[in-house]
Amino acid sequence: MKDWNDLQLVLAVHRAGGLTAAAKALGIDHSTAFRRLNAIEARLGARVFERLPGGLYQPTLAGERMAVAAERMEDEALALDRDIAGRDHLLTGRLRVTSSETLAFSRLTGHLAAFRQHHPGIVVELAIDNRVLSLSRREADIALRPIRPREDELWGRKLAGIAWSLYAAPAWLATHGTIADPAALDRQAMIGWEETASGIMAADWLARRISDDAFVYRTNSLVNQLVAARAGMGVALLPCYLGDGDDGVVRALAEPIADLVGELWIVTHADLKGTARVRAFFDLVGEGLARDRDLFEGRQAAD
Repeated sequence: MKDWNDLQLVLAVHRAGGLTAAAKALGIDHSTAFRRLNAIEARLGARVFERLPGGLYQPTLAGERMAVAAERMEDEALALDRDIAGRDHLLTGRLRVTSSETLAFSRLTGHLAAFRQHHPGIVVELAIDNRVLSLSRREADIALRPIRPREDELWGRKLAGIAWSLYAAPAWLATHGTIADPAALDRQAMIGWEETASGIMAADWLARRISDDAFVYRTNSLVNQLVAARAGMGVALLPCYLGDGDDGVVRALAEPIADLVGELWIVTHADLKGTARVRAFFDLVGEGLARDRDLFEGRQAAD
């Protein structure tokens, strides 16, 4: 195996379990991936994957061995990349940041504009994704996450707690009244997550307390839940920095919910913490978000 691209293809197919998703991950078309994989197997004189019904590709022993070797090579290449990037002392170049849709919609973009004014040589690429992207694999350089990082190789700090409360349009509340007790939510018209949502703190909190019959609208987007509440569809459970920052909704429950508290973290890979671009982002955007702590923690409305 002299061509690293061949090993990358084998690793991508192994991870994806199929050729279509692997080709997409590598940025090539399906026919190219198909030809390359057949050529690899022809050169080796051995099957690397068994083709199964439904487009599934199951690695053979040879395929497993190649994928393990490819992953080690990838780890070394990524470590080298991070090491070189970590020694970069220039305030120029690309900086890839990942954030949730909600944070990007409400608070982050204003701080990014200030960062751009201070550092015009740095191009920020924002990946809005509610998934946890891999900082080790350089899917992002910096992540703004609503959870404490667990990986030992990551470095960062907590910026604020995240409070949640219930919100509805003023006209809706004028008709139905405010909510005195979260235990009474079964009697409200509730806006919530899709039924398949799991592992999401707010969705799990609602699922434990409210019957399916109480939901009048479901969506996997918190921003759309805000829009639905603003349109008068019912009551939505929102982070306070999103709900308090929107004139179209008001709190249906006066105080944040005590047993529903999250965290906001800014995180990078430990190898990149010395990079000038990363330090500048932590200093300006991280500190800017930290100054919004009262809003994130539900103690004041947005300016």
